[in-house]
Amino acid sequence: MNSKIKPAIIGGVIVGLLSAIPFINFLNICCCLWAILGGMVAAYLYIKASPTPVNAGEGAVLGVLSGVIGAAIYIVVGIPLAILVGATMMQVLSKLFASVDPRQAEMMRQQWSASQTVLGAILRGLFTALLLVVFSTLGGLVAVPIFEKRKGGPDLPPPPQGFGAGTPPTGYTPAA
Repeated sequence: MNSKIKPAIIGGVIVGLLSAIPFINFLNICCCLWAILGGMVAAYLYIKASPTPVNAGEGAVLGVLSGVIGAAIYIVVGIPLAILVGATMMQVLSKLFASVDPRQAEMMRQQWSASQTVLGAILRGLFTALLLVVFSTLGGLVAVPIFEKRKGGPDLPPPPQGFGAGTPPTGYTPAA
């Protein structure tokens, strides 16, 4: 398990920080991009350092570990940032939408102002943290077939003599 900790920490830092930094975190709208990337990086680093082939279960474990670390970082860094920078982000987005459709921008401002409470930020942060763990796990799973090019797993013993090969047993008649 110790060999999984370092890749999981690196993947978790990617997940947590990139998901928490304002404006960069918008790429998480694309199927939780930073979470998937963090899980994939953790699995890639583990595969690169592993002396034996890595299976999908190990990739999932690495994804979960990096997701949990990333979620913890996101809760500690992202929620306070969301509370502090939420109004600024709302202004930037409303100006962007106002250039396209002023009526829709006003509707967005009203909805955002109603949901911009400390409790709302905490609840959104906890929900986001859960999504980060789920999508990091997915990233760890996806990374194994992409990056693991070694064949097989542990060497299997040869099959017993006469098992599945050779002549059929006495009295055997094929169905016609």
